[in-house]
Amino acid sequence: MKRWLQRLVLILVACFVAVYLGDWAVFRLRGSPVSKITVNRYLTVPLKGNKQEFDYLGSVEVPCALSLFPHGALSPCWQVRRDANQSIKL
Repeated sequence: MKRWLQRLVLILVACFVAVYLGDWAVFRLRGSPVSKITVNRYLTVPLKGNKQEFDYLGSVEVPCALSLFPHGALSPCWQVRRDANQSIKL
């Protein structure tokens, strides 16, 4: 049983490395494509009684990488789109 578990872990790690390297290669071959997504930013201010106040700070265009994984210090666009409302805690 232990041998099967070791093989399974080894196969999963090898698959992850292969997918990441493939994503990196496609990202580089496409010329490191970058896009911009508009993100709404809010300031979260704590109040009495475990309540919070949200103050709108404005919209900002955030650069992102068109890939599955983060590359070049940029988050992937699918992740930035999913978190389009960012809050900054005070």
